[in-house]
Amino acid sequence: MSDLFAVPRLPKELPSDPLQWVKDWLEEAFAKKTQRNPHSMACVTVDSENRPAARMVLCKDVVPDPGYVVFYTNYKSEKAQHIQDNPNVALVLHWDALGRQVRIEGQAIRSPAEESDAYFATRDWLSQIGAWGSDQSAVLESRAALLAQVRDRALELGVSAVKNLRSITASDRNMIPRPPHWGGYRVWARRVELWIEGRDRIHDRARWERSLEPRDATSFKTGEWTSTRLQP
Repeated sequence: MSDLFAVPRLPKELPSDPLQWVKDWLEEAFAKKTQRNPHSMACVTVDSENRPAARMVLCKDVVPDPGYVVFYTNYKSEKAQHIQDNPNVALVLHWDALGRQVRIEGQAIRSPAEESDAYFATRDWLSQIGAWGSDQSAVLESRAALLAQVRDRALELGVSAVKNLRSITASDRNMIPRPPHWGGYRVWARRVELWIEGRDRIHDRARWERSLEPRDATSFKTGEWTSTRLQP
């Protein structure tokens, strides 16, 4: 990890790549275990009537070069519908115990299928079944109805008919494929803001911006980052 993080402020000469700092901060938050889910990230989308909606997702990767962050979700969810209508999203990571915050604004596009396949294969077996069992954001009659739906879909996947899925031993847990309606999004950053808490509310704050130009279905041609300090 960079020596720059030994001091609780941004350096006099701002770094050329803010997402490397984001990646390092996230790794440090995991290492220090200051909160249960240090990769919790607010994700704000806008619906077809320009109404914002926010929810928490998990930041699963930060890729400084070429510059995007990754989260996973159901492609039939409300957030996915918003992204389809308007791919511009805003993200926030906040580590209160460390006195740090990251804001990212950019465009979300679906991750390549092979990337989503690879991540899905690493998920807990019951979480894999859950991805098939839940119609995220759809209206639900009751908790009991949801559990019945999960069991029924588990049976369709070839899982043994048992009352409690957790009772299935590891040796009897068959391979679960990734649902076609579930996968990742890469949020390509157009704007990044780093914030470090300061005494007497004299915080350290800076913003980086760059251009994004679509290259293909899963990537952008990116411009150079430009940075500026901001008053707290």
